[in-house]
Amino acid sequence: MIILKAENISKQYRLGTVGTGTISHDLNRWWHKVRGKDDPFLKVGESNDRNTKGNSEYVWALQDINFEVQRGEVLGIIGKNGAGKSTLLKILSRVTSPTTGEIKTKGRIASLLEVGTGFHPEMTGRENVYLNGAILGMTKKEIKAKEEEIIAFSGCERYIDTPVKRYSSGMRVRLAFAVAAHLEPDILVIDEVLAVGDAEFQKKAVGKMQDISRGEGRTVLFVSHNMAAVKSLCTRAIVLEHGVVVFNGNTDDAVSYYLSNSQTFNSLLEDRTDRIGDNSKFKFTSIHLKDQLGNSVGSLMSGLSCRIEIKFQSNEINVEDIIFTVGIKDINDELICFWASDEMGYKLDKNLNDITLFISKLLLRGGQYSIWLFSSYKTTAQNNFCDVIDKAMIFNVLPSDYWNKGKLNRTNSKVIIDGEYI
Repeated sequence: MIILKAENISKQYRLGTVGTGTISHDLNRWWHKVRGKDDPFLKVGESNDRNTKGNSEYVWALQDINFEVQRGEVLGIIGKNGAGKSTLLKILSRVTSPTTGEIKTKGRIASLLEVGTGFHPEMTGRENVYLNGAILGMTKKEIKAKEEEIIAFSGCERYIDTPVKRYSSGMRVRLAFAVAAHLEPDILVIDEVLAVGDAEFQKKAVGKMQDISRGEGRTVLFVSHNMAAVKSLCTRAIVLEHGVVVFNGNTDDAVSYYLSNSQTFNSLLEDRTDRIGDNSKFKFTSIHLKDQLGNSVGSLMSGLSCRIEIKFQSNEINVEDIIFTVGIKDINDELICFWASDEMGYKLDKNLNDITLFISKLLLRGGQYSIWLFSSYKTTAQNNFCDVIDKAMIFNVLPSDYWNKGKLNRTNSKVIIDGEYI
């Protein structure tokens, strides 16, 4: 059963200082409407790419968004900052209206879009529980029946009769999520607010959302940059890019699409601005991944050899005093293996400006991975980083017949360890 349907949703915003020149624009819009013509400003505007300077003062935060959500489904909405995720959720929650298109829903919607949304700072936590419940259309009797359960779940019992203005941001999120999740909405809309909570509460919240969708058959729309949470929670996902849906499908494929398209970097590292450390004396400049034939590639076969070739530049420093580390992270940004030069007894050659890591057998299962580069001085001083680059390169590992039995290895885990049944 379809519980939510978005049809041709678009949202246009005007850039610049609010109020400048808008009267003439509003009159122009009104005159076209009186004559039964389309809004003239819908014909102008550019895609919402925040990295480029456009020529129009109008931008499309969303453009022609279409999707359906079934009852009991958990839909993940992922994309880079500025892709239009929060705008879409605000439209779905009726916080703002679309410029064009229509949202069709069945049932009550509860939203958790920002920390403390809908809370009155001067009212106590308990009073805000009743206020939020009333906004959601609950009767006082219904809220009363859930009150103690909400308070217990939030973990704010000691402060529940204290004004919310004295709560930390994490406490506000705890209470707001507890209210939204327990007052039985048909559709629960959650933005990236859970990132404010601690790890314990995030785990608790994900468990509650799973109970809501699987056990109670209610629908959840979930926006997050935590790909592990998206994969564990969502049954399907859409990827937004510059206000347009570029992928709609199963969660694993959506996450892979997002990571491969939004986080793949060029092999040149000189212009990377997201590096950390004192890289004035030592700096990574490029990275290349090569297969067993010596070809530069973006994908490797599991079980085969490969090389990671890295170039660097040094200035007024003895590179023999540098500890050099190459690490590999999985799709959830967890470090699964690394090679450190000091552990391996290797010293950088002071006459060279490159280093090659040879991996005789790539013992990774199929999936998407990234390379992490780390360099530091051989000293016990704190913050002795030279140059550190996360996701220096994104690459894929393709499943192979590692055991030579005519069957591709599975992708349920990350690492292969040699062994045999005897």
